[in-house]
Amino acid sequence: MVKLIVGKKGTGKTKKLISLANDAVESSKGIVVVIEKGSKLTYDVTHKARLIDTEQYAVSGYDSFFGFLSGLCACNYDVTDVLVDSTFKIGGQNIDEFSEFIEKINGLAAKTDTQFTFLVSADESDLPASLAAVAEKV
Repeated sequence: MVKLIVGKKGTGKTKKLISLANDAVESSKGIVVVIEKGSKLTYDVTHKARLIDTEQYAVSGYDSFFGFLSGLCACNYDVTDVLVDSTFKIGGQNIDEFSEFIEKINGLAAKTDTQFTFLVSADESDLPASLAAVAEKV
């Protein structure tokens, strides 16, 4: 399953992600992964979650990002939750490319039985209707 947490900058998306990640660690019977660009969440997310900085792996653009997430799921079948901060900083601002990326992630989520949550710094009205069903406004 894929979920988008949508809101403009400064609306509390990252705080919600931290809370979701820490809650997922408590309820998951597998591995919770938090992905960010940079290393600002080191002290906020519990040490029981796997924290990954995309800058360390040269991930940029949606094709690269999809490959990275696919590899993450392929190498460890115990991944139950993947939460991503700063999605547009990692993949880019192009809404059409983002929509295609989410479509591919839906397929990956179904195959791997993994919950994906992406933070999106945008207004809900900026997203296409196809993404409105999975968007949650902060």
